[in-house]
Amino acid sequence: MPLSAPPFDELLSRCTRSAVHLEMRDQYGVAAEASDFRAWLETGQLDTDPHSEGWAPWVDLISRAVARGVSVRRARIVSEPVSDYIRYEHASTVVNLAAGEDVRWLPRRHASEIALPGNDFWLFDSQIIRWGYFSGDGALVGHEVSDDPAAANLCTEAFATVWDRAIPHTQYAIH
Repeated sequence: MPLSAPPFDELLSRCTRSAVHLEMRDQYGVAAEASDFRAWLETGQLDTDPHSEGWAPWVDLISRAVARGVSVRRARIVSEPVSDYIRYEHASTVVNLAAGEDVRWLPRRHASEIALPGNDFWLFDSQIIRWGYFSGDGALVGHEVSDDPAAANLCTEAFATVWDRAIPHTQYAIH
């Protein structure tokens, strides 16, 4: 049975200072992206128009948060050479940047001595964690929210260390 949590937009709307996202998988099998990913693999074409039907809701949500003064940052720990999925993500990250996110990439070999949580997460105002759970093939299984101070501290420290070591998107060359 999939786990549930408050919707992301609800958590972000309560956020006042920062929303950080740490992604640690080399492959995601998110159903909503499947056809776009396949098309990109076959054609190299990708929707990067922030105003398109697929992107506009996300861009609007993040843009509103940034306009309220919320710092939205995303860090991705990736294996090199990168997977096709990471190439796809890298190609579409221009939309995240257009929305107001700051995105960085950390080659996995530089993360070996960082204490990392076992799952991807969003951390809101260094207090509320929205864990993302995925199956072995990358399909989203569900989300769970926690306000456990020890877990929030682990996520805060892990993200800060990853962020400090990571390469800004505009400088990260895919290998």
